[in-house]
Formats: sequence, structure tokens, C-alpha cells
Amino acid sequence: MAELMSLHDAIASAVHDGDTVAIEGFTHLIPHAAAHEVIRQRRRDLTLVRMTPDIVYDQMIGMGCARKLVFSWGGNPGVGSLHRFRDAIERGWPHRIDLEEHAHAAMANAYAAGAANLPFAVFRGYLGVDLPKVNPNIRRVTCPFTGEKLAAVPALRPDVAIVHALKADRAGNVLIEGILGVQKEAVLAAKRAVVTVEEIVDDLGERSPNAVILPGWTVTAIAAVPGGAYPSYAHGYYPRDNAFYLGWDKIARDRDAFMAWVKANVLEQGPEAFARHRARLAA
Repeated sequence: MAELMSLHDAIASAVHDGDTVAIEGFTHLIPHAAAHEVIRQRRRDLTLVRMTPDIVYDQMIGMGCARKLVFSWGGNPGVGSLHRFRDAIERGWPHRIDLEEHAHAAMANAYAAGAANLPFAVFRGYLGVDLPKVNPNIRRVTCPFTGEKLAAVPALRPDVAIVHALKADRAGNVLIEGILGVQKEAVLAAKRAVVTVEEIVDDLGERSPNAVILPGWTVTAIAAVPGGAYPSYAHGYYPRDNAFYLGWDKIARDRDAFMAWVKANVLEQGPEAFARHRARLAA
């Protein structure tokens, strides 16, 4: 059952060196504060999984957290490349990382297979493309009923899933509304799950038809971190900070500028910094 605790304690208890860690959120509710805590605790040798690694993984890769990346698209949304990611691949700084690239459909199906405790995912896909030539984890199987050739990939079963959400109640149930990615599937597939939320409430209240409720039994730890998705957005709480994404391009291009930014904004700050961002954006 979910336990309410500080962000520091949640990450310390759930994320260990060498773990496979899925940090999910699609445009919306990306758990930046939790990722910063992983950096502060200097976790190493992680296999990082994410459908759309963006600047949150750029920061973790640049700080040496990652050994491998399993992903289906990478970039600074609407801006361009991830320069810390590219530096690791092209020049081995701070060290080289392994890559396992998939299509979005493969990642989503692999999470669903993991959530269902299946060994692999099967779907129609990877026809006329080159990814199977460079990814040995993309296979083809024959349907025993129709003879159709289908794509297959291993199930994703992370050691830890980390997501950000809008609310949790005191029983540990979590509410997500707005644009949804694969947060539900990632949490259900993982051995442990850490959820940061904008607020803890007595009752989750009225909710929209697209709301997802993660029951308390699916979650290991919940930490209240107002603003914890910044610079992405949290539906009904604060907007996306588009200027940050534009500014990140210049910061991340230069190793010294990147390290100075991390020192000032991650290593010397705590999760309370995200509450200040939330207040500024919501003003």
C-alpha cells in the first residue's frame, strides 16, 4: 500500500543503483522534481525507460545516472536535439550509454504486457522499417490461428516507475486527469512506484471522464511536491513554461554551462524550488 513520505525518502527507498527506472508523463505531468532528486542522490548505472525522453532525461544522462536508454523518441519538444544525450552517444561524456530504440506502439504495448504479467507484447508493426536491423529485441512471431506474421518485443517490467499526478488522497489513491500517456501501464508493470502529486486531499472530488485512478495498492510511495512537473504543465494547476524549453537548448549545448545550471538549480536546491515555479506560473 502507498505510504506518504518526503520526496527524498521516497526516492531513497525506491530507486537503487543498477535499477531499471521508467519516468513517464506525456507533454503533461512530467516528473521533473523526482528526477532531480535521483540526480541529487547520485544514483548510477540506471537503465532509463521513457517513451519520449526529453530534457528530464537530458539532465539525468548529463549527470551520469544512465547506463542504458530504452526509448521511442528523443528530443527537446518543439526545439531540437538533446545535447547532453548526443554528447554521451557521440563523445562518451560523461560516459557512453547503450541504446534500445523502439516505436511508440512497441513501448506502449510492452508496458501493457508487463502490467499483465506477460513475457512479451505482440502487435502489428515494424513493417518496412529499419529498426529491427539495429534492435535484436524486435522479433516476429506467427499467429497460431491465422498464420499472420506479427511484431513482438519483450515486456517492460521496470524496477521502479515514477510519475507525477494531480492529487492523492490520504488512503494513497492517485488521480490523473488531462493528457494521459502510459503512466497507468508503467505503474502497474513496475515492482515499485513513486508518485509525486500537486496536493494531498481528503477526497478526490469530481473528476472528468478521462480520469485515471491509481489505487493505493499499486503505489509504493507518494510525495506531495507542488509544481513537481515544471517546466511541463499540470492540468488545472499551472501552464507549460515554453521559455524554459527554448532556454535549455543553449544551456545544454555547453558542458560547463550545463554543470553550472545543475549545481545552481538541482544540487543546491530542493523540491521546494518547484513550488516557487508553480506560484510564478499560476500568478
